[in-house]
Amino acid sequence: MKRILLICITLSAVLFTSCKKKAEAGTEEKPKFVLSDIMLKTTTFANVESKPLKTEQEFYGKISADNDKLIEIYPVVGGNVIKVYVELGDFVKKGQLLATIRSTQVAGYEKDLSDALNDVVVAKNNLKATKELYEGKLNTERDVLTAKSELDKAQSQLSRIRETYKIYSLKPGAIYEVRSPISGFIIQKDINQDMLLRDDHTNNIFDIAEIDEVWAIANVSEPDIRDVVLGSDADITTLSYPDKAFHGKVDKIFNIIDPDTKAMKVRIKLKNPDFLLKPEMKATIKLSHEESERMLAVPSSAVIFDKSKNFVMVYKSRSDIETRKVDVFRQVGDVTYISSGVSAGEKVITTNQLQVYDALND
Repeated sequence: MKRILLICITLSAVLFTSCKKKAEAGTEEKPKFVLSDIMLKTTTFANVESKPLKTEQEFYGKISADNDKLIEIYPVVGGNVIKVYVELGDFVKKGQLLATIRSTQVAGYEKDLSDALNDVVVAKNNLKATKELYEGKLNTERDVLTAKSELDKAQSQLSRIRETYKIYSLKPGAIYEVRSPISGFIIQKDINQDMLLRDDHTNNIFDIAEIDEVWAIANVSEPDIRDVVLGSDADITTLSYPDKAFHGKVDKIFNIIDPDTKAMKVRIKLKNPDFLLKPEMKATIKLSHEESERMLAVPSSAVIFDKSKNFVMVYKSRSDIETRKVDVFRQVGDVTYISSGVSAGEKVITTNQLQVYDALND
């Protein structure tokens, strides 16, 4: 009996020792995270800094040609369109032929030119004959002056008609040539071959614009008008180039409300050397400007959003990295303003931060 009791006591001691070892094994601390040499080489950091608070607003609008570099071309005569040499969107040079029109009005100018040439010839002959008679004492000096005056009138009329030909690009055969007054792109065309233009045609037949500089026009709704400031930075994107931003500044605020859109228009001038931006393109326009207030800020890439909260990884050393909850006040592009959670001068991780966050918070 005593032997059985001894065996039971011995087994109990063994089981107790085994359970104690398992319990001790379960309470061992997790190995401390240390940033490896390889990861450290690819990790970047940024200091928490005090920066002027920026306001950013997003508006919709369009790309427009610069009105100061846009020419509307109207036909100066009516008639039958013989040929059109350009299409919508073509680039044309100054003086390039755009279209030819045969016109009865030009035929009238041709008759006027012919009559003026004949009048000059007649006036010259008359002056010559008058001078000869004056030399033969058969008429007076007044007759010579009168003949000279008639010649001056005839020459003046001829010069006027020739200037008309030059201005209107008129050619023999009752042809009126439409030529481009500037180098640019055809952005509007309202003329076709064999079209008959009335003499009282009042619509422009071509619009030509230089688009090496264009305008971005933003529509600002009434509640946002007070936040729009002249000189604000502008970032413009289009459907055609969603990954490319065009930068400019607000240079004109039109202080009236458009009755159609119920919005105020704001203009941004943009350089367009490669002609990527085309008139009438739809545009998303972000306007931002600095306020007088300052706030702590970090690069937006440093902020981690998880479980409906925002965090940054505060770096002190490769073995001392802290997950810090922060309150985001505002994000403006690649800068995020922090209202609480960090202090000026602290260093945060801006790349590899997600891997570090996962390693520390599994």
